[in-house]
Amino acid sequence: MFRIIFYLDWLILNMTFLSKERRRGSSNKRKLKVGFFSFTCDEGCMVTFIEILNKKFFEWEPLLDIKYCRQLKKKNVIRDIDVAFVEGAISTFKEEKKLKEIRRNSKVLVAMGSCAVSGFPSNQRNFFDAERKKEIDFLLKKFKHRDKVSPLKEIVKVDFEIPGCPMMENKFIEIMEKQFKDFGIV
Repeated sequence: MFRIIFYLDWLILNMTFLSKERRRGSSNKRKLKVGFFSFTCDEGCMVTFIEILNKKFFEWEPLLDIKYCRQLKKKNVIRDIDVAFVEGAISTFKEEKKLKEIRRNSKVLVAMGSCAVSGFPSNQRNFFDAERKKEIDFLLKKFKHRDKVSPLKEIVKVDFEIPGCPMMENKFIEIMEKQFKDFGIV
């Protein structure tokens, strides 16, 4: 855990410094505008993304404009996003509303990990028997949960899926690099 926290601090500091340095000496080349979002899950896909940056940071940093990522930035905006990477299943009405906003404001939406792709394991309450459902009903109402926990594709159009729990690193890298090409960044 300490390694991740230390790395996040280093990453934020260096992204800020390197971005300023590169802006001074580089052309105004277009960057891929991305957002990273988390819903009902353990956020293992975001940890995996941060680990991927151990290998890809210096290659990707000049190509990315991170518009939204609460793990890396304080100021985040959900608008004008080329690619939204979303982890987690949708369990509340608030999450459903935000997911629809993300979809409206992004050209491509990628479901990251099993929760986002299939809803599992976050959707286990969908399979409770009637007695167990009755036991938790008051909690679902109190916290404004939906009747069922859903994968992203049941609510919005999903363009790509990255399976795994946490997501498969090689598949994430493949999709990210495809987006660089598809959007004419490289």
